[in-house]
Amino acid sequence: MSPTPPARRLRLGLPRRVFSQVLLMQVVIAAGVAVLATGLFLAPLGNQLDDQAMRRALAIAQTTAQLPDLAKDLRDTPPTPNGPVQREAERIRKATKAEYIVVMDWRGVRWSHTDPKQIGGIVSTDPGQALAGKEIMEIDSGTLGRSARGKVPLRDDDGHVVGAVSVGIAYDSVRARLIHAIPGLLAYAGGALAVGALAAWIISRRVQRQTRDLAFSDIAALLAEREAMLHGIREGVVALDRTGRIRLVNDEAQRLLGIGETVVGHSPDEALGTGRTADVLAGRVTGTDLLTVRGQRVLVANRMPTDDGGAVATLRDRTELEQLGRELDSTHGLIDALRAQDHEHANRMHTLLGLLELEMYDDAVEFVGEVVGDHRATAEQVTERIEDPLLAALLVGKATVAAERGVALAVSDRTRLPDRLVDPQGLVTVVGNLVDNALDAVAGKPHARVEVELRAEGRTAILRVRDTGPGVPPEHRELIFTSGWSTKKPPAHRERGIGLSLVRRLAERQGGSATVGEAHGGGAEFTVVLPEALAEPGPEPAVPTVPSAPHTAEKES
Repeated sequence: MSPTPPARRLRLGLPRRVFSQVLLMQVVIAAGVAVLATGLFLAPLGNQLDDQAMRRALAIAQTTAQLPDLAKDLRDTPPTPNGPVQREAERIRKATKAEYIVVMDWRGVRWSHTDPKQIGGIVSTDPGQALAGKEIMEIDSGTLGRSARGKVPLRDDDGHVVGAVSVGIAYDSVRARLIHAIPGLLAYAGGALAVGALAAWIISRRVQRQTRDLAFSDIAALLAEREAMLHGIREGVVALDRTGRIRLVNDEAQRLLGIGETVVGHSPDEALGTGRTADVLAGRVTGTDLLTVRGQRVLVANRMPTDDGGAVATLRDRTELEQLGRELDSTHGLIDALRAQDHEHANRMHTLLGLLELEMYDDAVEFVGEVVGDHRATAEQVTERIEDPLLAALLVGKATVAAERGVALAVSDRTRLPDRLVDPQGLVTVVGNLVDNALDAVAGKPHARVEVELRAEGRTAILRVRDTGPGVPPEHRELIFTSGWSTKKPPAHRERGIGLSLVRRLAERQGGSATVGEAHGGGAEFTVVLPEALAEPGPEPAVPTVPSAPHTAEKES
């Protein structure tokens, strides 16, 4: 006979469904609690009944010992089955339903007993403590079996101990009372178990709906897969609960936002500080593909609400794309400028050719000198006042683009910037964004002009860009520095509202500021202050002294 295939073998152990497992565990817990509660109740109940029996036996013994003639009869009569001591003891025993009442003398000889044959004999248990004048309660075994006992000394009229009284309550009667109480206790325990089972069923049904009847192993696998997916994808994920606090942030989100796992449990404002990024995550700014700037990163955020009242926000890094977009804009501007220069160069060549054909050689020489001098003057004007080569090259290129767009780009006479910049690339970004913004503002307007002023005050660099455009209304002077806010139509390859926000971020990162106001004569004036932007000036280089050679006159041959 072939062995049973593994897939068809009987599988023992817990059921796979969460509903069945939770129900089984709840029933087992309820049953265990019921049994434990019953045991905890029965143990003190048994002790309580034992204590009651011993106290009852002691009370009967005390009452018997108080009989006025008992001590006298014990002293004056022999221990016989028909003696007065036996008669009084049996009367009290029957009245109290005690198991036995034994009256003994100081030697431990019985004067009374339930079994008349035992009268005159020595008691089976040690009466020493009772004969010593002490009252005793105990559960012990004697000739009549196990019983709850009370022993008291028997004193004469002078207070001397002449014997003792021992009373026993059958322990079987205590046990019977205990056993009699068990059915009621079990009934209560069964009721509690039934209620617990019903509650377990209700809880299990709720768990079944919430877990969609998955097995615990499936849930564990899903959690493991979720963790691997969240921390493996190259997109930032931030989950928030119904109170707006962060409950999950994956590795990519930590990198993009510059935060750590310690932000879990905090609100976006507490974790990121006030700003557009926190507003987007908190849901105060709505929409799709929302642009925001975090540090030097340009992020695209989307927020999706969840069924439990929370939300999940995704973040994508568009820094490189924005940089490429700005470079593309610059390239387009450069191409337009080159096209214009090519057209202008062709016109100048035609003019020069005409002058030469007309044999106006002096005029041709003067015309060439004027053309070359204009370009050289523009470049020399910039490089004399701005010693950093990157900034100088940027402004020369921007001047060419501005000329093509019909805008006069000028460098202020107050401009003086030494070649000691700590972060030239950052300042190039700031100047480039502000100049581009000014060119966009004045393009197509008559007498369009943009003026750039760059000067150093100690280690602080101050940048001002003025234009003759429409200016910025007072109510918009803070909004224009917000990520994604712009009054211009975005180009096809990227969105607007990033440049000025990035300018302010770069300025604030260096402890500076970026503001906008009204320029003299109309238009906008942007001011950026960058403390610690320049390095300390170094020592002047020593000029080596060259000894003079003796002067000799050479005679020409």
